[in-house]
Amino acid sequence: MTHHITIFDTTLRDGEQAPGFSMTAGQKLRMAEKIADMGADIIEAGFAAASPGDFDAIKGIAEHIDSAVICSLSRCNEGDIHASGRAIAPAKKQRIHTFIATSPLHREFKLKMDKTEIIDRAIAGIKLALEYTDDVEFSAEDAIRTERDYLAQVVEAAIEAGATTINIPDTVGYTTPEEIQNLFEFLSGLKNADKITLSTHCHNDLGLAVANSLAAVRGGARQIEGALNGIGERAGNSAIEEVIMALKTREDFFNASLNINTQQIYAASKLLATITGNPVPRNKAIIGKNAFAHESGIHQHGVLANRETYEIMKPEDIGISEDNIILGKHSGRAALKVRAEKLGFTLKDNQLQSVFIEFKKLADEKREIFDADLEALILGEAVGTQGPWKLDSLYVSAGSDDGRSPEATVSLSHENGETKEAVSESGGPVNAVFEAISLAANCKLKLEHFSAQSVSGGKDAMAEATVRVCTEFETYQGFGTSTDTILAAAKAYLDVINRIERRAVRQASIAAQH
Repeated sequence: MTHHITIFDTTLRDGEQAPGFSMTAGQKLRMAEKIADMGADIIEAGFAAASPGDFDAIKGIAEHIDSAVICSLSRCNEGDIHASGRAIAPAKKQRIHTFIATSPLHREFKLKMDKTEIIDRAIAGIKLALEYTDDVEFSAEDAIRTERDYLAQVVEAAIEAGATTINIPDTVGYTTPEEIQNLFEFLSGLKNADKITLSTHCHNDLGLAVANSLAAVRGGARQIEGALNGIGERAGNSAIEEVIMALKTREDFFNASLNINTQQIYAASKLLATITGNPVPRNKAIIGKNAFAHESGIHQHGVLANRETYEIMKPEDIGISEDNIILGKHSGRAALKVRAEKLGFTLKDNQLQSVFIEFKKLADEKREIFDADLEALILGEAVGTQGPWKLDSLYVSAGSDDGRSPEATVSLSHENGETKEAVSESGGPVNAVFEAISLAANCKLKLEHFSAQSVSGGKDAMAEATVRVCTEFETYQGFGTSTDTILAAAKAYLDVINRIERRAVRQASIAAQH
């Protein structure tokens, strides 16, 4: 018997609230559109009561996306639920996800409530949420560490109150596959459990989030919650792309069906990495650079003879095309747009124009444009439009044998019209560039990490640079691309400064509203 598994994507809520992964409302909308293209059944767009910015982001997503259910998280209290109800109101398909902790630790130390009070609060929250939508999900936070008999009481009370989905989160990543499968088998036998959807939400503290999510399906879960690239609190959420491809690849074992367009996975993953400034590790399952790469001679021989010798999935399954070299300087907008679509990117008119301009510049420098070049252009444009600072010019000297230090001269322009220039000497050309940009933008930062890598072949290969810096309270990551590695590094560093300034503007706006 085949079971339909609902995919609940929480990239924009649980994923986005992790340190280093915050997004603007515009970036969240862009990600939501890509997640919807991927076919996620539910998009948890945020926590409406968390801030005015989160409320506006959820509302914006609700206004623009029709294909997926748009969901907002709320605690079991009136203020949260009212905020969620208002935020999702424009959505064609709506859900409120409300939760309260149930484990002994949370009852005693966080909530300071007894068992009866928690059940009463859960029932009241569900009934209030039902005034806004008939699609209400209830979560028993830290369910895995909750006494089984009490968890059963909470679940049965939530079902009786009218919840349509019951989520059993492994909030701290504590469980094991055998344990969670057994728990879901137990919960599936509760009174009226057949009338609702049981959901699993696993964290990766012990590296078991995906395994636990799949085990829960074996036990009766029919909804899986997770985030792209496995982002989320602490070690992250269940990586939704891994869950999806495991269910697809081992359909014979799980007997599961999905609504997912897997060919959109790679583009969604790349867009998230670029927007947040957090690159995907090379060895990451499904979407890492090495996922379909073969260096061993034995492996190469086998793959050349028959790909299935060492590949259980095809690159095309997740949206990586086998057509690598396809465009040149004589290619037009139509060809560019079609190729971008094959890579999983839908370019709207304004973005197509700006990418096309950069494409033509690159095509004049290179004889052949690779898919990786085109991806870097598209994703770099996604970051490059995010101001307020823009790099107008950059001149770098590498130093000399007579002891002269590398020197960088930069010119920046701000969206408010002002122009700044600065010159800096340092022990290396990249450091000189970073220091000059900091001086020009009047933003002193501590560099924690810098890396640059080629993303395509040839002597004019595109370079991707990633920068991580810290301020007194926060860590930020930036991303930049160029055929010039130093210029890519400069763009990445400026991307960090732009992220910091945009965040300061948002915080000032929120403070003014209060």
